[in-house]
Order: sequence, then C-alpha cells, then structure tokens
Amino acid sequence: MALLERKDMADVNNNINNNSSTGTEVSSNMTIYINNLNEKIKIDELKKALHAVFSQFGKILEILAFKTLKHKGQAWVVFEDVQSASNAMRQMQSFPFYDKPMRIQYAKTKSDIVAKADGTFVPREKRRRHEEKGKKKKDQHDTNQVGVGLTPAYGGAYGTTPPLSQIPYLGGVKSMVPEAPAPPNNILFIQNLPNETTTMMLQMLFQQYAGFKEVRMVETKPGIAFVEYGDEMQSTVAMHALQGFKLQQNSMLITYAKK
Repeated sequence: MALLERKDMADVNNNINNNSSTGTEVSSNMTIYINNLNEKIKIDELKKALHAVFSQFGKILEILAFKTLKHKGQAWVVFEDVQSASNAMRQMQSFPFYDKPMRIQYAKTKSDIVAKADGTFVPREKRRRHEEKGKKKKDQHDTNQVGVGLTPAYGGAYGTTPPLSQIPYLGGVKSMVPEAPAPPNNILFIQNLPNETTTMMLQMLFQQYAGFKEVRMVETKPGIAFVEYGDEMQSTVAMHALQGFKLQQNSMLITYAKK
C-alpha cells in the first residue's frame, strides 16, 4: 500500500525542509529519514538496496523514495517499531552506500501506515488546511538550512567477525560448500545471498575495501557470487569485515574461492 500519493508531494517536501533543519530536535519514532544518497541510482534499485541493508534491524513496513527533482538523494524507511529504527540509525550512520555516506535521522512526521495503526491518522486534506494557517503566521521567521548534522562516523554493523559457531549452517546449499577450506587467495566465495541480490548491491558493500576489482554472479545458481580483490591480504580484510552481514535476513557466508 502506497503511503504517499503524488498529489501529496508538497507534504513530503515540507518534511524534507523540516528534517534538514539542524536546530530542531526530532523525537524517536519508527521512521528514519535518509539523505545524501547517490542520485544516479534508479528508484527501484535504490529501494531494493535499502531494504537489503536495513532489513537486518527489523521488519520494514515501507520504503519511500521519489523520482522528482526535489526528492532525489532522499528516502524514508518505516520500521515496525522504534527500537529497530533507532538501531538502524545508530549503526548505519555514515555507512558508504553507493560511494556516498548516508546521513540518517528520525523523520519529523509520522508515516501514514503507523498513524493508522495507532489511531492518530488525520486525513491529509484536513491536515494541510491546518498547516497552511500556521504557516502564514511564521513564514517570515522560517529559514531552511541545507544539510543535516552528522553523528559520529559509522561504528560498523559488521566491524567484527562473528565466531564460527554463530555463522548459520546452510543446509539448503550443502553441495556448494567446499569439502575442505580453500587456501587464502584474492577471490572470495559468497553464499546464502537472497535471490533478489544484484551485482550492484554487492559492489556497494565490497568496493569500500581497498583492492576491490569486481563482483561475478552466477545466473544459473542464485544465492552465490564471487568477489575479486588485488591480493589475498585485501580479500581477507573484506571477508573479516563482512562475514555474517545480513541481506534481507540472510547472513552472508564468506570463504576463499577454490581456484
């Protein structure tokens, strides 16, 4: 169910202006506002990538992103609960998403789907009339500033390597698991990927580490991929950093590829 119709773009634009004001404290809620996103990414691809990255923090009810010029580089992710939104904002702040660090904060206004669930939903036409009256009184005092304040750099949702005991056993792809570990080399073998995973999604994750060369997916075998680096030291750094990273609740299993 779409939360915002095109005719309500003015409401979204107001939210953008409010969210970009550095002088206003926004209370915790289920929706996070993200900007500084790569504007060259197509909307459908952007939504899929955002869902893949943020679904590890909890159930996502809706992701909003628009093609209009004023809304480029921005998105809203609506979670089922506040804790999920808070964890996502804290752990993914400044995460390098398609070569640009994400800037995240709580959305200023409550999403329709949340408001309807808790009984506070007000039809947009009625809300707009009320807001327009208030806006006339304070228009001369409002100054919209560009940009948002950054919180500390991304602390890393995947900064440490989980113990082997915590890496899930992939019973469904047992035939793809090497019988004996391959020796360290410059190519990584990625397993347990969601079927919806694209080359661009994996590039977004792995290219942030030095020496990245390319991602190779196997069309006939969804759920696996190969990632190549310049040497085995560079591939090892990436493997340790991203081991167990979740894409749509699937924890990636990374090993060295057999040559």
